[in-house]
Amino acid sequence: MTETVEKPKHLKNPRRAFVKKTGKKIMRGVANHQAKTSLVPNTPKVDPDHFEFLNELRANWEIVRDEALEILKFREEIPGFQELSPDQYRIAKGKNWRTFVVYGFGERLEKNSQLTPKTADMLGKIPNIQTAMFSILAPGYHIPAHTGVTKGILRVHLGLIIPKEHEKCRIRVGDTITAWKPGEMFIIDDTYDHEVWNDTDEERVVLLVDFDRPMKWSGRILNKMLMSAMKKTAFYQDPKKNLEDAEARLEAAIHQNNKNMEAMSD
Repeated sequence: MTETVEKPKHLKNPRRAFVKKTGKKIMRGVANHQAKTSLVPNTPKVDPDHFEFLNELRANWEIVRDEALEILKFREEIPGFQELSPDQYRIAKGKNWRTFVVYGFGERLEKNSQLTPKTADMLGKIPNIQTAMFSILAPGYHIPAHTGVTKGILRVHLGLIIPKEHEKCRIRVGDTITAWKPGEMFIIDDTYDHEVWNDTDEERVVLLVDFDRPMKWSGRILNKMLMSAMKKTAFYQDPKKNLEDAEARLEAAIHQNNKNMEAMSD
C-alpha cells in the first residue's frame, strides 16, 4: 500500500506551483538538445574514467570517509534532506535521509567546509561543481522512484561507509541496479527514473557530487542560462536559506560540545 504524503502548506502556493510545473516542462523540452550536444554518453550510468579530474577524489576516498566519520559524531544535528529542500518531501521523510552539504548550487559552504577541509579542497578542483554532500541513509529506508531536474548535470556517487551486506544497499537507475561498495565510484544521469534501497540494519554514507555535463558550446550556454534562471526561484532560494541555518546550528552544537568537554577536563 502506497503511503499518502501531505504536501507542506507553503508549497501549495499557486504561483510557486506554476513556476515549478513550468520549469519542469522547460527542462524536459531542452533535454534532447543537452543529450545531442553531450560529449559523454547519454546513458543512465557514465564511466568515471571519462573525467580525469575525479581521480584525486577517488584515490583519496579514505580521507573523505574519515572526515565523514567525524561529522557523524554530530549526527543528530545533520538535517534531513527535506528540511533543506522542502520540495523533496515525497522522497525524504523524517531523519531517514540526512545530508551534510559542502557545496550548494555552485557555492562552497565555508562553515561546513571547515569541518571537512581535505574533502572540500579536493571538491574545489572539480570544474563546474554544483553540489556536493554526504548522503546518510538510515537502515531499512527506501527512497521512492523519482527523476532529477536537468540533464545538464551529472551526479557522482563515491561509497564511503557501506553496510556489510552491501548487495542489499543499492540504487536503480533506469534498468541498471548498482550496489555501493567502499571506495568505488560511479556516475549517474539522474534524469533517468531512479530509486534507492537500504535493506540492511546499518547506516549507509556516500559522497554525492553534481557537476556540469560536458557539452558542446550551445549546450553549455543553454545550461548556464537555465541554472541562472533557476537560482531566482524558490527552488533555489529556500534551500539556500535553509543551508545557512543548518550550518549555523551545527556550528553551535559543535561549539557547545567543545565547551562541555573542556569543562569536564577541568
